[in-house]
Amino acid sequence: MQKNSAMKVCTDSVLFGAMAPVKQGDSLLDIGAGTGLLSLMGAQLGASQITAVELTKPAYEEAALNFKNSSWAEQLEAVHADIQGFAAHSVAQYDLIICNPPFFTDHSKADNPLRNTARHTDQLPFDDLLDSVNRLLSEQGLLYVLLPIHAIQKFATLALTRGLFLNRQIDFQGYARNAAKVSALTFGRQMLVPYKKQLTIYKAHRVYSEESEQYLSPFLLRFATKNT
Repeated sequence: MQKNSAMKVCTDSVLFGAMAPVKQGDSLLDIGAGTGLLSLMGAQLGASQITAVELTKPAYEEAALNFKNSSWAEQLEAVHADIQGFAAHSVAQYDLIICNPPFFTDHSKADNPLRNTARHTDQLPFDDLLDSVNRLLSEQGLLYVLLPIHAIQKFATLALTRGLFLNRQIDFQGYARNAAKVSALTFGRQMLVPYKKQLTIYKAHRVYSEESEQYLSPFLLRFATKNT
């Protein structure tokens, strides 16, 4: 259900969730949960306890309902709060923090205030996000974020000041002929040899590439009959 959430489900976000570095039994924090999509995918991938923090009340209520109606209701908790306040009062530490954050700064805004909140950094600047992550991430934990290509350098530089190293970057390109627009980034407190690659989503119109299908098939009904 995504009637009330300002940001609707799209292929990039589903692929991002499908590729999340979830280990069995992980505790997971979803910042800016929206409909709860990423939390639900995290539960399906094996996370044992998921907390989904959402600022806007309509999206929070929708996520809570989606959780209640899912097969993982006991593992999922929706919290109506801003992450700054949540981080200031929480004593929890998470194995994985996942976020598809707002990233527009000096960009024209839409008439929908909820969509503006979801897309623009007014309510969640990168500095605030990273300060919150630094408080909530366990020593061996990972931060996993989806960002446009143009925002990576700024975000990675700010992350480094918190001792968070960019260790993995997967750039999403729609077709092989297209330049990548967004990237799935993994940060950790240990500096590793950086890994970077491109993933092509489609090989033809409405036909997924073999690699993207491999990730998406456990989550999309369109593959259900194909795999039976």
